[in-house]
Amino acid sequence: MNNKIELKSINELFGMNFYIPAYQRGYRWNFQQVKDLLEDIQEFIVKKKEGFYCIQPLVVKRSIPDGKINDFKTGLYKICNTVSEKLLVDETEKLIFENTQWEVIDGQQRLTTIYILLQILDDKNKYAIEYQTRQDSKSFLDNIDKTKKEENIDYFHIAEAKNTIEDWFKEKGEQDKLEFLETLLKDVQFIWYESVDEDPIKVFTRLNIGKISLTNAELIKALFLNKSNFGGSYQRVRLQQNEIAIEWDQIEYTLQSDEFWLFLHKPNYDKPTRIDFIFDIICEKNILKLTDEQRKNLGSDDYRTFRYFYKWFKLQENLNIAECWKEVKTIYQTLQEWYNDIKLYHYIGYLIEQGTAISSILDKWNEPNNTIEKFISEYLFNEIKNKIAYSIDLDKQYDVNGCPKTQCRPLLLLHNIQTVIKQNQTLVETEKYKLAVFYKFPFHLFKKEVWNVEHIDSNTENGLENDKVQKEWLSSCLIAGVSKEIESKIRNFLNNKTDDNQNNFEELRLAIVSTENKNKLENSDKNKLWNFTLLDESTNKSYGNAIFSAKRRVILGKDQGEKIIVDNDYEIKISKSGSAFIPPCTKNVFLKYYNPLTNNLREWDKTDAEAYEKNIKDTLQIFLN
Repeated sequence: MNNKIELKSINELFGMNFYIPAYQRGYRWNFQQVKDLLEDIQEFIVKKKEGFYCIQPLVVKRSIPDGKINDFKTGLYKICNTVSEKLLVDETEKLIFENTQWEVIDGQQRLTTIYILLQILDDKNKYAIEYQTRQDSKSFLDNIDKTKKEENIDYFHIAEAKNTIEDWFKEKGEQDKLEFLETLLKDVQFIWYESVDEDPIKVFTRLNIGKISLTNAELIKALFLNKSNFGGSYQRVRLQQNEIAIEWDQIEYTLQSDEFWLFLHKPNYDKPTRIDFIFDIICEKNILKLTDEQRKNLGSDDYRTFRYFYKWFKLQENLNIAECWKEVKTIYQTLQEWYNDIKLYHYIGYLIEQGTAISSILDKWNEPNNTIEKFISEYLFNEIKNKIAYSIDLDKQYDVNGCPKTQCRPLLLLHNIQTVIKQNQTLVETEKYKLAVFYKFPFHLFKKEVWNVEHIDSNTENGLENDKVQKEWLSSCLIAGVSKEIESKIRNFLNNKTDDNQNNFEELRLAIVSTENKNKLENSDKNKLWNFTLLDESTNKSYGNAIFSAKRRVILGKDQGEKIIVDNDYEIKISKSGSAFIPPCTKNVFLKYYNPLTNNLREWDKTDAEAYEKNIKDTLQIFLN
């Protein structure tokens, strides 16, 4: 079940029984804290408009004490047998209310201070506060005897709080006191947070080690669902509340999908509710149109957004919840539209991954007389061109003259994304696949890894000088296929090591190279775009400065969740292993996809590089012009 959040006035607490459990410390508010509360309420009275003064959360958990269970059962039986169907719900709710005990998880200090305040203002109706381990404190709280304040620390702070309140009211007239009491009862409201199906001690622990469980969204939900916002009968109010609550849950459910969420965000978002970010956008962009003066004291902490909405609710003379909620739904529906459109999804997802703020994209999206086609061609395309400005020269040399290879990362990522778009376009042009979405670039997988720009053919020449690397290279030659004569020489070498091993290997290597590849990529060509691709950090570390064939084996294995090794007989052995997302263009590189005429899977040569570069040019033509 979801935790319940709403606003409750002090009036609505009357008749409730609150219970302070043993894990709570006693009352500890000092002079300044009590005085701050009084002056805050007084300031609200002076500046009073329509609205209410909001006290921070009262976190509770409902229970029926053991001693009242039988009374509850008896009362329920009586209702079921004597009350008409029309009154059944109301009478049952009344019975539950009378027998419920509320365990206070957080907010004890504020609750106790208001209790003392009500005593001093001589209000006869109050709520009750009981203590699990300090039972005498209840009696003392009900009849504060200042002569006993030194008996224990709880008595001391309760008595001091009473002194502070009495001193503060000394200069006030009777009319001032009455006005204060009236405001306190009706316009001072707790954020009421009922914890459902949670261990109260765990909730208390989270609250008191700084991991506040209440997010801006949860607090704002209390503002939206406050029953005073809705007119009409009980049933109508409940219907309106449920409508917003259901839509709220639908939005949160969608945002909890990583596939949707990580299209828009980085993976390090740590709030338990994700709808918060929609409210953050509304606050940041001031969609509710508060004045600069009204926004001046919102603060810059984690609860700035809540204060923004609280201020708006407070200022409304004729509160229109539907209009405010409509702004939330509009942003959500816009995000859905982006996600469901193949071009919007990829281009907006790309820009967000490159650091463009969602709010700035929304600004352009909401411009008057805008269309999707205009938005894509005039805004998205221009923004994308700006992102690849440093890598648009495909002949540029990276990792030299102060030009880091990371500069070409935006272009390599765009190549992957535009490749996916073109695949979809090609398919939908065929009648059979007209309405299908073949594949979407998985931003949710991409963002969960650290991606580096890496050489396809190692920048540092691998001299093939040690035994392990020589075996790897020769094994790859066997797997790729060579002439029978060369195959025999390779096997003889692998099975009969001699003292003159290096010379023998070099002779064999030259024999293979001279017959197989005359288009080796020169060192001067290895720092151009045609020799770079995107690889996740863990995959790259797994092979280091390996030869192309070894890289290929590792990458294809990870893509399939397999570990591909060459055994002692120089045969391929495959076992299950961890998988990793491999971007489509990276996979294509190691499949030699761009050079369909190649018969050499051991090396990345110039013909491969040229074919790869041509594909980049062709795929990104609309952005390179």
